[in-house]
Amino acid sequence: MSTSQITFLKGHGTENDFVIVPDPDNAFDLPASAVARLCDRQAGIGGDGLLHVVRSAAHPEARAMADGAEWFMDYRNADGSIAEMCGNGVRVFAHYLRRAGHVEEGDLAVATRGGVKKVHIAKSGDITVSMGRALLPEDGVTVSVDGRSWAARNVNMGNPHAVAFVDDLAHAGDLLSVPPYSPAAVYPDGVNIEFVVDRGPRHVAMRVHERGSGETRSCGTGACAVAVAAARRDGVDPAETGNPVTYTVDLPGGTLLITERPDGAIEMTGAAVIVAEGTIDPAWLETVIG
Repeated sequence: MSTSQITFLKGHGTENDFVIVPDPDNAFDLPASAVARLCDRQAGIGGDGLLHVVRSAAHPEARAMADGAEWFMDYRNADGSIAEMCGNGVRVFAHYLRRAGHVEEGDLAVATRGGVKKVHIAKSGDITVSMGRALLPEDGVTVSVDGRSWAARNVNMGNPHAVAFVDDLAHAGDLLSVPPYSPAAVYPDGVNIEFVVDRGPRHVAMRVHERGSGETRSCGTGACAVAVAAARRDGVDPAETGNPVTYTVDLPGGTLLITERPDGAIEMTGAAVIVAEGTIDPAWLETVIG
């Protein structure tokens, strides 16, 4: 690939931050090693992940979705591994498309490895993402930290989550490494683990260890998983009550509103910010790609 004048941007959604690499024609073959270095906070630009912005028709994993969504979010974790979805990432992705003039305010569709996501960009700047429906596998796990253990609810939002309700968020430990969980076979490809406390009626706070990234300031799919698990715990499953339910979810980087409707559709609303734009030094990137 040519490494001359590769543009990047830096953005975040409730402080879940991303390196954004616009590449409409899918000309850049970014190997995992390059993604990891770009996301490195000491040796690179720094981010919880990378948003590779590609037209769906130009990417082999998204061509089948091109009729329904012009743009594909080729999302990578900070370690370079590929992920199915990132809720905060979709908001930042949509905000970038609007900023770059590719889309207008209003409704749009974004292709992801977790399917096509419907997005609404409000005039206020808030972005609402239709996150699809949660799957609730019956097999859960037990999560353990520093001698404490909790049963965790298995929630799949296109990517896997284990949601544990705790008395104090400090009980999650430092979250520098993956909190131990068993049986490991429940999540053969790893899992995002959320620790949750109550703040009030329909109001919770959480910390998260994201698969491939460590603790992050925010996780959109994680916030959705937490709201779904909380609704079942609280006896307000919309499919049973016939009424939508909204949870306010506080994360270290900000607040998200998560609404689940009686048909199971989940919506996430929050802000997205672009903080910088520049070019990657081609000489440096050549050494990274090797």
